[in-house]
Amino acid sequence: MPIRPSPLDALNARIVACDRCTRLREHCAEVARVRRRAYADWEYWGKPVPSFGDPLARVLALGLAPGAHGSNRTGRMFTGDGSGDFLYPVLHEAGFASQPKAVSRDDGMQLTGLWIGAVVRCAPPANKPTPEEQRNCAPWLDEEISLLGNLRVVVCLGKIAFDGFLGHAVRGGKLAGQLRGRAGFSFRHGAEYALPGGLAVIASYHPSLQNTNTGKLTRPMFLDIFKRARLLADLR
Repeated sequence: MPIRPSPLDALNARIVACDRCTRLREHCAEVARVRRRAYADWEYWGKPVPSFGDPLARVLALGLAPGAHGSNRTGRMFTGDGSGDFLYPVLHEAGFASQPKAVSRDDGMQLTGLWIGAVVRCAPPANKPTPEEQRNCAPWLDEEISLLGNLRVVVCLGKIAFDGFLGHAVRGGKLAGQLRGRAGFSFRHGAEYALPGGLAVIASYHPSLQNTNTGKLTRPMFLDIFKRARLLADLR
């Protein structure tokens, strides 16, 4: 008998097949067709990017969207661009990632205690998904969080991820009834909130080159975020 995929694997397969946003699908396909000169020999992924990590994760790292020549090229979250080059060494030092370098979905990277997702699953033009595109993608996040049965901490990488997660908490799903609105929640690096059901939320600047190259987000600042997430998740 064939082995049935896990619920998270089945969800990822449906995410990869999603075609809800015509603009995003056309953009990703065009980027994959034209390619960047440095990656001319690559066969770009060019589809919605699935989440990645440990299905027993206590910590969820939630990003904005795949990068056009990063995840849209490699097919794995935060892999193959400057944001991932900054993120994975920190995850490795914090004990979440098996190695500090991420180059492809076949590089042997393993995550322990951590799941990585995004509020939008397709690379948007200029890294700016429309509100409608964010709403179209929101049900994937709702279902994903409902399947992460051990989840204790959500690290929101950037304001759009922070707002997207709060939207989930207000909408319902696994967190139904925990939030009636977003009053009292404001995005700032290191901000920490405890939801009524016990889930912790930590806000962080996004590890984009715009933040890391300017010193707005430094490695020690980012490492502190994931050390704190590890502590709150009671990961030894």
